[in-house]
Amino acid sequence: MTKIPVIVMIIFALGAFFLHLLALLNVFPLLLSTPILFFAILIIVHYINDRKRFRGF
Repeated sequence: MTKIPVIVMIIFALGAFFLHLLALLNVFPLLLSTPILFFAILIIVHYINDRKRFRGF
């Protein structure tokens, strides 16, 4: 069950990247796609960084 969040995050990041590519082609507003891509990258980095942290005794 731990692979499901990773798969969802990768799909979300790929969708955000595709949306940003459309924005660079002037099909979608750039002001909307840039924060979505940033949020997707931020969520992935936060999840990868937070998984194996020592929580204490």
